[in-house]
Amino acid sequence: MKIMSVLITVILYGRMIEIYLYTSVAPIPFATMSNREWGQVGNNYFRGLLALGFQGFFMMVCVGIYAVLISTIEISDNMHSALFGVAAYTVILCFSLMKTGNLSKSIFNAH
Repeated sequence: MKIMSVLITVILYGRMIEIYLYTSVAPIPFATMSNREWGQVGNNYFRGLLALGFQGFFMMVCVGIYAVLISTIEISDNMHSALFGVAAYTVILCFSLMKTGNLSKSIFNAH
């Protein structure tokens, strides 16, 4: 559980750092949007920026769903099944957090 907790934290911080780095170079692609020949660079950058924004939204949705699933686990019946349930939900959270980037990029066609 500790390893998965560290993995989730690394994924979340990594994605947020990616958003910060992506927005730090914004003036360069936005300067190309008015040019006819280089305009596609700015359009692709804007699609990627929207995809990163929606990636953050999808990450919040995944963590919210995880919180609801964890709160429904009953510990009073069987402690082992509750621990395996929490571990399973945590693995699903890790998997879904890794897939949010691909999902948001495919929605905005920002590959």
